[in-house]
Amino acid sequence: MTIRTILVDDEPLATQGLRLRLEAHDDVEIIATAANGREAIRAIKTNKPDLVFLDIQMPGFDGFSVIQGLMEVEPPLFVFVTAYSDHALKAFESQAVDYLVKPVDEDRLAATLDRVRQRLSEKRSVEEAERLKEALVEHAPEAAEELADDGEGPAANRFEKMINIKDQGQIFRVDVDTIERIDAAGDYMCIQTGDNTLILRETMKDLEKRLDPRRFQRVHRSTIVNLDLVRQVKPHTNGECFLVLDSGTQIKVSRSYRDVVARFVH
Repeated sequence: MTIRTILVDDEPLATQGLRLRLEAHDDVEIIATAANGREAIRAIKTNKPDLVFLDIQMPGFDGFSVIQGLMEVEPPLFVFVTAYSDHALKAFESQAVDYLVKPVDEDRLAATLDRVRQRLSEKRSVEEAERLKEALVEHAPEAAEELADDGEGPAANRFEKMINIKDQGQIFRVDVDTIERIDAAGDYMCIQTGDNTLILRETMKDLEKRLDPRRFQRVHRSTIVNLDLVRQVKPHTNGECFLVLDSGTQIKVSRSYRDVVARFVH
């Protein structure tokens, strides 16, 4: 898998230094460079790269303006590269894969590229699954229906494995496997990971789209539970019940969501 890459920096020496470090990674192909934000937008729209290493502070359009200028197209993955560490929070809020501080450390760069490879692999798996589904719909509609009912396969990779949460001035990268439950409080979500609680500004509806429904299910109007961490189902009155989680926490399941419990008792 070749990673088609564009380097964006207004400092030629910085671009050259990053290019030299990337030569150690055979699957990275540098297809273009840009010295400012406007050039970057043109190059990205023209070349449609997989990955862009993007400086933040540049004359004219800065790095964040470049991302805003690509809202109408399918964006590549972005890694911010800058001499300043005080933009890290905003970088992760922009859904950047990573944030590297100049001069770029080789080991840090290697770790970033591993993350890029994982993201690209997941993205391509989803695209392949969609192409397969389209072909099945056209040539074998019955098989397409079976695939849709099954809910398995490469398309499942579209769900988040890590979630970035900005809380108390810091960015926390949370492995979704560790999330026990999610409680809604207006437009804020309380992410519970057993012994820790983090606050995420997002609606429950949007968050549900990012999580695999085979594992994360709503059991109450304002609660999502990780079904893998359910250890006991305790019947209650009026068709309601409680789910006992790994931590010992008990979550009440209302009758409206009792179909979720059915998967544990059948």
